[in-house]
Amino acid sequence: MSYLPHTADEVRRMLAAIHAAGGPADAVERGIDALFSGIPADCRLRRPLDIPAAMDECTLERHVRDLAGRNASPATSVCFLGGGAYDHFVPAVVDGLASRGEFYTSYTPYQAEASQGNLQVYFEYQSLIAALTGMEVSNMSLYDGGSAAAEAVLMALSAAPEKKRVVVASTVHPEYRQVVATYLANLGVETVTVPAVDGVVEPAAVARACDGHTACVLLQQPNFLGSIEDLAALTKAAHDAGALVAVAVDPISLGLLKRPGDCGVDIVVAEGQPLGNHLAYGGPYLGILACRESFVRRMPGRLAGQTLDRRGNRCWVLTLQTREQHIRREKATSNVCTNQGLLALRSAIYLSVMGPQGLREVAEACLAKATYARRRLLAGGRLSAPFDQPFFKEFVVRDTRDRPDELVEELIASGYLAGVPLGRWYPDLDDCLLVAVTEKRTREEIDGLAAAVESARAGRPASAGGPAAGAGFAAPRRERTATHA
Repeated sequence: MSYLPHTADEVRRMLAAIHAAGGPADAVERGIDALFSGIPADCRLRRPLDIPAAMDECTLERHVRDLAGRNASPATSVCFLGGGAYDHFVPAVVDGLASRGEFYTSYTPYQAEASQGNLQVYFEYQSLIAALTGMEVSNMSLYDGGSAAAEAVLMALSAAPEKKRVVVASTVHPEYRQVVATYLANLGVETVTVPAVDGVVEPAAVARACDGHTACVLLQQPNFLGSIEDLAALTKAAHDAGALVAVAVDPISLGLLKRPGDCGVDIVVAEGQPLGNHLAYGGPYLGILACRESFVRRMPGRLAGQTLDRRGNRCWVLTLQTREQHIRREKATSNVCTNQGLLALRSAIYLSVMGPQGLREVAEACLAKATYARRRLLAGGRLSAPFDQPFFKEFVVRDTRDRPDELVEELIASGYLAGVPLGRWYPDLDDCLLVAVTEKRTREEIDGLAAAVESARAGRPASAGGPAAGAGFAAPRRERTATHA
């Protein structure tokens, strides 16, 4: 272990201090062995490590670059993946500002001694999220979209403790639903899933699933299949039954779609990754949660507020932190421990830079390019549409020739990450693929994907279109009665 910084003398003195050993070198070795005596001997490494000879810095850097060059990087592929994480463009200013030392290296800023700079960032983030969603208050962020959805359900249950029933649309991200089920597993809460018809949930089905014991209905807009739900009608159906409504949204879609707050929704959650955060191999991301002011005392996490100091200067404080680290456990709204501060900062920068017009332009580009991509993919004849609903930037196609996971694997070699096979979550859609198209995709890339799809397993090379070569839901069953999860 030549990389350990301690000298032999320091090791002897440390062992002597804990009465393990001391003195000559062999005694030191016996003392170190004694420290690991609790580990079975057959589990301990007794052979020399197969580590090559040391290299100078220049040689080592060249060697590491050579190793890295052997990887097939997803960064060289054209990305049509979606299902909750998207390849959106991140303006350089986001990286430039967020990587400043005062933000990038600061300790997780959730304690009372958080700096004024960080608190102001979170106050601005909250203000931007409230305006984006049409809600009255936002917290300082949560872990991710899935945990935010679960926290929204807990909020609704706490607002009506006598109600022990939650209705969830089958078009909500399946992994979000898994997180919700995990949160509720030991709370004695009944979870009812409303099936989809032709890619959307019907308001009448939501109304039938709700009863006087229903605390909330969880929806998604656009839904996991990319389809646009009738959010206002679904919300009315839930409210008529006396239930609150929580909806998971794509924040980019709010550049075009009606804000959930304007549809009467009570709690809004989202995955914040599209707002200035890179895909980063799956995380970390941030969870967005906003609600009506009447629910602020039930909100999990922390809330930054603006006030005046004793000299009359504007300043910022942690106004609310109803978590068990700060108040009595039985009074805590949640045991969530922290917020994704750096990612929330990036989202605040992104929203500030884009502004309402910029966000609308991004959303319009996504819609236009997704519409073109769907038309091109269906025109080839190999793929068909399992349903036809208005969509935003994602849509579902059915592979009429092979399993979609096999098609995806083959297209990777052609330089395309073609989409997400849906059968992993819903067996009745195991022949379907979820395709996402963001503002980054070009006409050439979309045409290249369409050509590659038609060429796959056809005995001829895929047309060059990408840099390298040039979750799920099955078709909704037509069930009209609520099914228990």
